[in-house]
Amino acid sequence: MKTYSAKAGATNQEWYIVDASDKILGRLASEIALRLRGKHKAIYTPHVDTGDFIIVVNAEKISLTGKKLTDKIYYSYSGYPGGLRETAAGKMLAEKPENLIRIAVAGMMPKNNLGRRMLKKLKVYAGNAHPHEAQCPHALSV
Repeated sequence: MKTYSAKAGATNQEWYIVDASDKILGRLASEIALRLRGKHKAIYTPHVDTGDFIIVVNAEKISLTGKKLTDKIYYSYSGYPGGLRETAAGKMLAEKPENLIRIAVAGMMPKNNLGRRMLKKLKVYAGNAHPHEAQCPHALSV
């Protein structure tokens, strides 16, 4: 019996919608990363994008445990002297909650071209509205 290897265009990619209200950031991000990579499918192949599209709504209502709102710091560096920027998780949640989820999921994805392509299938919105009704997304309970 031969080992099955998925082909690039032959995979069936579904659309799922996730409500992030009162969900813990890390637990939600790990489930999203699993679905984006396609590891929940029997046809999973590491070098092929077999994952699904994920829409996350209500990103502004996500929760963090402990004192992470004040103690967790996100760093970004421009490459220039003095270009290091620090942002607390609470401030990022107030200003750009989409980035909070996107950074958490990106940390769990492969750090190569395939991982960046998979991450483009993640759509995050702060509120309840999203422009992907035409794709008929299925509700995903996490």
